[in-house]
Amino acid sequence: MVERLIEFSLRNRYIVLLLAAGLFVWGWFSIQRNPIDAIPDLSENQVIVFTEWMGRSPQLIEDQITYPLVSNLQGIPKIKRIRGTSMFGMSFVYVIFEDAVDIYWARTRVLERLNYAQRLLPQGITPSLGPDGTGVGHIFWYTLDAKGIDLGEQRALQDWYIKFALQTVPGVAEVASFGGFEKQYQLVVDPVKLQYYNVSLMDIMNKVKANNNDVGGRKFEMSDMGYIIRGLGYVKKKEDLEDISLGVYNGIPVRVKDVAYVQMGGDLRLGIVDQNGEGEVVGGIVVMRYGENADKVIKAVKQKMADLQKGLPAGVTFKAAYDRSTLIEAALQTIKGKLKEEIITVCIIVIIFLFHWRSALSIIIQLPITIAISFILLDSFGLSSNLMSLTGIALAIGVVVDNGIIMSENSYRNLSEWQNKPDPETKKAEI
Repeated sequence: MVERLIEFSLRNRYIVLLLAAGLFVWGWFSIQRNPIDAIPDLSENQVIVFTEWMGRSPQLIEDQITYPLVSNLQGIPKIKRIRGTSMFGMSFVYVIFEDAVDIYWARTRVLERLNYAQRLLPQGITPSLGPDGTGVGHIFWYTLDAKGIDLGEQRALQDWYIKFALQTVPGVAEVASFGGFEKQYQLVVDPVKLQYYNVSLMDIMNKVKANNNDVGGRKFEMSDMGYIIRGLGYVKKKEDLEDISLGVYNGIPVRVKDVAYVQMGGDLRLGIVDQNGEGEVVGGIVVMRYGENADKVIKAVKQKMADLQKGLPAGVTFKAAYDRSTLIEAALQTIKGKLKEEIITVCIIVIIFLFHWRSALSIIIQLPITIAISFILLDSFGLSSNLMSLTGIALAIGVVVDNGIIMSENSYRNLSEWQNKPDPETKKAEI
């Protein structure tokens, strides 16, 4: 088989050269299209189901949320295993699929089964899917440099302006906010006044919930004109909460401000984010979508942040806390430099040892073609150009060169034996 292949290549050298040129061009386009990252993504093919039920113990979360979800998600096809984790107020279920399964097909199957499993959960509890990213999808962290602006305003700026804009960048799965205070209206209730006006905490909760709502009416005609009636009840400022009526005491309406003090405050938090010991900061984590080009996404995020900078308040700027593009560029430059050095060294050694430019050229020309074919395979299998894959290519160059040298020396040996082989007719004449 090998002899026939060599014979075919020698008899049809132009076809072989044309095929090699086509593979090189294909490989060049594969290099341009192949995703670039610093490290390989070895995470499992998983879908995360997150459920929040604040204030409940881990045992209650396990019994009423985690166990029903795990039990009902087990019937999904092509699942390897399911892991469940219960903690205070939160439940995480990790559905791990086979490696060959498309991640978005898996998310669709999980979502379909969740619609059925939700009826087994407590009322008002809705599980949600995690972002379509992986464990190495945190490609960019940033903080806000906003001196003179309180942490609540910074967090509001991050949640309602910056986050929504960055999520529109192609390849971004999610932008997770961290730090600062999430603004909320807080009612500081006076228990003495509650007892005096005979109002309970549940009355306050129900009245506030009912009044923070828009209601629909109907259309009616009057004087040959149509009017649409609807009630506007969404809370827009602190005074709207203070004026909510809770009931009547001795013919006088009792409002929220009569029994409680309404203030703007921050939500409870379990930790803070500090940068370099200089104080608390607010920022976000950019999570890359599964299978995207990390270097390309980071460049698009930076471009979007430059556009957002024009709309930020005076004195507010972005600071990069973690930028993987620096690691990507450093890793690629190192590997590219080593590849060039290795190719040049190999070319010199081959020319010196063989001392025949045609044989050396036949060996040297294999190097770029082999590297191009390697990128064709990387692109076909969905593997990224990273430190590990490029190092493997660099190590394989020695094997490619050894193979070429062995083939060339073997060809020289066979040709030499054939040329020095005595002619049978000449041998007969000598006898």
